Amino acid sequence: MTDMTTDAGDLRELTVGTGAGGEQLGTDMVLNIGPQHPSTHGVLRLRLVLDGERVVSAEPIVGYMHRGAEKLFEVRDYRQIIVLANRHDWLSAFANELGVVLAVERLMGMEVPERAVWLRMALAELNRVLNHLMFLGSYPLEIGAITPMFYAFRERETLQAVMEEVSGGRIHYMFNRVGGLKEEVPAGWTGRARVAIGEVRRRMPDLDHLIRRNEIFLARTVGVGVLSAADAAAFGASGPVARASGLDLDLRRDEPYLAYDQLDVPVVTKTAGDCHARFEVLLDQVYASLDLAEQCLDRVDRLTGPVHTRLPKVVKAPEGHTYAWTENPLGINGYYLVSRGEKTPWRLKLRTASYANVQALATLLPGCLVPDLIAILGSMFFVVGDIDK
Repeated sequence: MTDMTTDAGDLRELTVGTGAGGEQLGTDMVLNIGPQHPSTHGVLRLRLVLDGERVVSAEPIVGYMHRGAEKLFEVRDYRQIIVLANRHDWLSAFANELGVVLAVERLMGMEVPERAVWLRMALAELNRVLNHLMFLGSYPLEIGAITPMFYAFRERETLQAVMEEVSGGRIHYMFNRVGGLKEEVPAGWTGRARVAIGEVRRRMPDLDHLIRRNEIFLARTVGVGVLSAADAAAFGASGPVARASGLDLDLRRDEPYLAYDQLDVPVVTKTAGDCHARFEVLLDQVYASLDLAEQCLDRVDRLTGPVHTRLPKVVKAPEGHTYAWTENPLGINGYYLVSRGEKTPWRLKLRTASYANVQALATLLPGCLVPDLIAILGSMFFVVGDIDK
């Protein structure tokens, strides 16, 4: 920057802040992106050191939401904690509920009716698709493409109608219970769910063809924000972010829970590890999850019987501890439950996918340009509530 001022008729020229070497005065700029910023997906702060438009270092700073869910679990009984659990990742509410009840059921040694198991799987896969569609619409929007958002939300509305019919909720379903599900699904619901799945599958190419090979989108994402498999593993990254870097890990196949061991679960992986690979994994996972949800619905239609287990008025888990983990839409969620034999957990520690994935930003962002920073940040597919759980 050149500053020219008049002082007693003389011109004075001063060069500052260029970041250049040599005899010029060079300095780095410290810039805060957030905590309130449209590119941060919520209340996240990035402390950047910039040399011109290039990022020298990046520090993700979390904790602004201070939701305190883990402490709130300790003063609520096993029925009440479900309503808190489905809110830390508000795009994956059903999957969050599921992880908590699986941990409680494991500690209690409880067997869940088979029909409930397959219904849980069908709803979990539909919730996975809903989560991915949100990012498939919002990510292109962040780098300048508005039309994909309309297509993504059209498909979300189709599936949300199905989820709302079965649970009464559009975002926070509260449909899981310790021992099964809240209630039986409405008559004919599985047929209507299949119709919705068919419509979304038929229309997904509208979104796919619009963005996957779009030359502007390719220019903004290919080769940008490359996360190696070694770095992904070192940071504990999981889910679509890790699989885009070549980490072939999916708990539904590798450590199956519910009845996933009875399905052939396709695991979508890429090797490039860049922004485009992460977007493609998310896109291809939608097709895979729609197929899995349909297979689960087929099994539900062949099963009869209850969808929940009769429980005492006060549910108490026996003294002990257990760990349950699930393949949530954004990656691996872990639930470490410690009980002292009371009606409330003594401790319930959450291991959330977003918290681990966002750590990799400290490695991904240095060296990139500020415009690429937005593309990289959006491609990490995190929810800030899942970080500040």
